[in-house]
Amino acid sequence: MITHAFEALAAEPALVLMFNFQFSILNSSFSDVPRAFWATLAFVVGALVGSFLNVVIHRWPLGESIVFPASRCGSCRTTIKPWDNIPIVSWLLLRGRCRACGARFSSRYMLVELANGLFYLAIFARMGIAPGALLVAATVSMTIVLIFIDLDVQFLPDVVTIPGIAVGIAIGALSLGKLYPGMLLAKVWWESLAGALIGGALIYGVNLLYRAVRGIDGMGMGDAKMLAMIGATMGWIAVLPVLFLASMVGAVFGVTTMLGSKDGWQTQIPFGVFLGLAVFVVLFFGTTLAEWYLGAVLL
Repeated sequence: MITHAFEALAAEPALVLMFNFQFSILNSSFSDVPRAFWATLAFVVGALVGSFLNVVIHRWPLGESIVFPASRCGSCRTTIKPWDNIPIVSWLLLRGRCRACGARFSSRYMLVELANGLFYLAIFARMGIAPGALLVAATVSMTIVLIFIDLDVQFLPDVVTIPGIAVGIAIGALSLGKLYPGMLLAKVWWESLAGALIGGALIYGVNLLYRAVRGIDGMGMGDAKMLAMIGATMGWIAVLPVLFLASMVGAVFGVTTMLGSKDGWQTQIPFGVFLGLAVFVVLFFGTTLAEWYLGAVLL
């Protein structure tokens, strides 16, 4: 018994063992609560956080506070009442309009809330009631913010990507990839660190090459930091699949857009959007796709 205990300590850092122990206590404490309750709670919390994400996405590029003032109509400037600001529900009941002036609200507000709620539900389905799920949820929400800010203003803010790298390294340090093999997450701290370095270096290298050939920057450092965040979260092994998938989808979108734009090949493409979309595919389905691919090759 004592020998096995020392072997466990040698195999796993003390921080991970403590985390696993606390996780076991937490799971046993809530085992009597119906799973449907926790699933509903995960979705509701995700939708509420999604409502805040909408504030960040809209206000940060404008240099406005994301805390004050309260949400208001962009047309008549009337403050939106709490009962008219319930995620998803209020948008549907009011048919996407301001109660005061009837101005339309973009359906994107509701879609961000819905997406974040569904992602939190998916995280719960894969991880259950676990402290580590908070880190994965934070990464998902930060990715949504990056997608829409890049879509709007072609910029990926450091205030999101740098903390995202730190969260990713924490995911590796807690060995969440080992605990939850159904999601493609870093298994150890050095996988996170290597992923961050490789992810950042790849984009930086591509940009140096593009600058040498064309004389202008092809990709920004925001893209490099976002891929570093992705590598820190999912480990170095996920960097190339994410970059490949994002590049393929981005190329199709980019060529189509350029052909229809007067700017032609000078048209700016928000690559962070495609990196973010690729993250969701690889994070939730990367393990399944890898197993399917290996099975197909071996057959």
